[in-house]
Amino acid sequence: MKTLALFRHAKSDWSDARARDFDRPLNARGQRGARAMGEYIKSTNRKFDRMIASPAVRAAETVEEASKAWGCTFKVEWDRRIYLASSATLIDLLKELEGDPASVLMMGHNPSLEDLIFDLVPDDGASPLRDVVEQKFPTATFAVLELDVDRWCDMAEGCGRLVELKRPRDLDPSLGPSLID
Repeated sequence: MKTLALFRHAKSDWSDARARDFDRPLNARGQRGARAMGEYIKSTNRKFDRMIASPAVRAAETVEEASKAWGCTFKVEWDRRIYLASSATLIDLLKELEGDPASVLMMGHNPSLEDLIFDLVPDDGASPLRDVVEQKFPTATFAVLELDVDRWCDMAEGCGRLVELKRPRDLDPSLGPSLID
């Protein structure tokens, strides 16, 4: 069995209309959300063998803020393919992992992370958390999937179970949707 954790970047700043999408930083709520999720991950005592992340500014800042709160000190592998990826691209990236780690944390973007959950977790009623993702996979959300494979290269549609899902608003209601930002 393999463990795949997915962490969507936190809320980004849209105040500069001229900024490239790739270069958008976190806004204040995003910084708070990333730290809160880092504290949550720390509280779960989960360990990851690898962390792969999009190098987009908002993803990198989410990693930085969450890592401070979490106390995570391992090396992040930045992979530009995660930015604007399809679910199929993310699956290919995971299948290519060297060293066959037992657990991987991927920091990325929607809709690819949400689509990855839909592709890996069957819509058979066995995973009620999948229904929550169908409603929305908000920024700074953390999800954990258990994959029924011995090697990453054996991943296929429907091989997973969504066993954990935590949204920022679950930790602090002020981190939920807002009309202001």
